Amino acid sequence: MDHKEFVSGFDRTRLAHMQERQNRAGLVHLFGHVCLIAALALYVGLSLPFWYLAMVPLGIALVFLFTLEHEATHKTPFRSEWLNEAAGHVSGYLILQPFLWFRYFHLAHHRFTNIPGKDPELLAGHKPEGWAAYVWHVTGFPYWIGMTAQLVGNALGRDPGEYVPKSARARVKREAQRMLGIYGLLALTFLVTDLLLWIWVLPLVIGMPFLRLYLLAEHGRCAFVANMFENTRTTYTNRIVRFLAWNMPYHVEHHAIPNVPFHQLPDLHKEMKGHHKVIAESYTAFTKDYLRELTS
Repeated sequence: MDHKEFVSGFDRTRLAHMQERQNRAGLVHLFGHVCLIAALALYVGLSLPFWYLAMVPLGIALVFLFTLEHEATHKTPFRSEWLNEAAGHVSGYLILQPFLWFRYFHLAHHRFTNIPGKDPELLAGHKPEGWAAYVWHVTGFPYWIGMTAQLVGNALGRDPGEYVPKSARARVKREAQRMLGIYGLLALTFLVTDLLLWIWVLPLVIGMPFLRLYLLAEHGRCAFVANMFENTRTTYTNRIVRFLAWNMPYHVEHHAIPNVPFHQLPDLHKEMKGHHKVIAESYTAFTKDYLRELTS
């Protein structure tokens, strides 16, 4: 059975219930994520004992806003449209990833998941094969370089990617111009204080390798086929990771039925048990397996 057969055989009433969006679950989760970032940023900002060590969890909490932005591309974290859009845009600003552009990029990824020549994630080189490529990938620098180039290119009106329809390209351009303008204003604060360096910029750089390792497990070493049960991996992990990643470790579930909000994915996982083709027992286990298969 492939994912399409599974979905077609799913009880319609049960599926409709699972696809219901709500503000409460999203706002509670968002409140926890924001409070964690704020508490760690305050700890670093006040230079409390061993504050420099706190930049590691701060960076991880910041970069994992990617998973909120990702969820917002599907308009599922909240019932209110404006909350989804606000969460997506703010998350994008904080991690240097334009939200509107990413929505088109990501929807193309869902349309052509793990299909060579069509999936934009594969075209962007998100699945390193050799040791040198793997180390370079995990550092996070390809992300920062790529996103900076994408942002500047979008702002200049260059081709943002064939997955962005012509009708949206003017908006993608304006989005990038606004982002660059805000970053320019924030850069002026460095004339007065270097606070943003310690509570935002450096933590992002420190945290990005953790996100890169996490994201590799979603489709890395999966089959180049259309069946979501084979081209996507669900990874078992602890509550902390599931919280930071907005339940996206249940990634087969998300790809099979993208309209199911994050808070319903654990229940969908229970319904889907027995159909998974690719599962990792942990991110550590996946990483070890990935490293064993790397070429020189």
